[in-house]
Amino acid sequence: MKLKRASLVTKIIIIAIVVYAGLNLLSLKVQVSEAQEKRDILKAQAEDVMQTNTELSYAIEHSSDPETIEDIARGKLGLVLPSEKIFYDISG
Repeated sequence: MKLKRASLVTKIIIIAIVVYAGLNLLSLKVQVSEAQEKRDILKAQAEDVMQTNTELSYAIEHSSDPETIEDIARGKLGLVLPSEKIFYDISG
C-alpha cells in the first residue's frame, strides 16, 4: 500500500517539474524574441549612425573645396554670384 502512495506522489512531483520546466521555456522564448527585436532596432540605429558619420567625414574632408563652399553658399545662405540674375516665379 505504501508503495502505491509513493508512486502517486512521485508522479505528481514529476508532472509538477515538467509543467514548471515548460513554463520556464515559454518565458525564455518570449525573452529571446524580445531581445532579438531590440537587437534589430539597435542594429538599424547603428547603421544610421555609421551613415551619418560617413557623410560628416566626407563633409569635413571636402570643407575647403570651392564647389562645396559654393553649394553651401547657394543652398543654405541663398547667395549668388554678382553676374547671376535671380528670377522668382510668382504664378503659383
